[in-house]
Amino acid sequence: MTPQELAEACAAAMWAEDRASAGLGMTIARIAPGEAELTMTVESRMANGHGICHGGFIFALADSAFAFACNSFNRRAVAQSNTITYLRPARLGDVLTARAIQTTSAGRSGITDVTVTDQDGRAIAVFRGLSRIIEGQLLEIPA
Repeated sequence: MTPQELAEACAAAMWAEDRASAGLGMTIARIAPGEAELTMTVESRMANGHGICHGGFIFALADSAFAFACNSFNRRAVAQSNTITYLRPARLGDVLTARAIQTTSAGRSGITDVTVTDQDGRAIAVFRGLSRIIEGQLLEIPA
């Protein structure tokens, strides 16, 4: 299995159990080893008291992209800590894209950077996730 095929198989295995991302209307646009791109359209149910997208939904999109990127090597990884900086509001009807790239991996720890943009390519938020490898694999691959 090539690294790309492994990443795609890991994403499929995760997606099959990920009711949160699917329930928020996210879709996987692209998967590669250490990378993921997810999209989500801002719906009226996601609006806060200012009539813009609640930051928690933007965080959830970035966090899901982070998860798919750092789990693309068939080693179970979970979030150790995350930070997000919101740069501009997302509005109703915007199509948001979260692009995640694992920039560093050392032992059981990894760092993944995610940029969330709107349909015009404007940066909405930047997210940095620190992952930790835990026991187990997503796929049972015979030796």
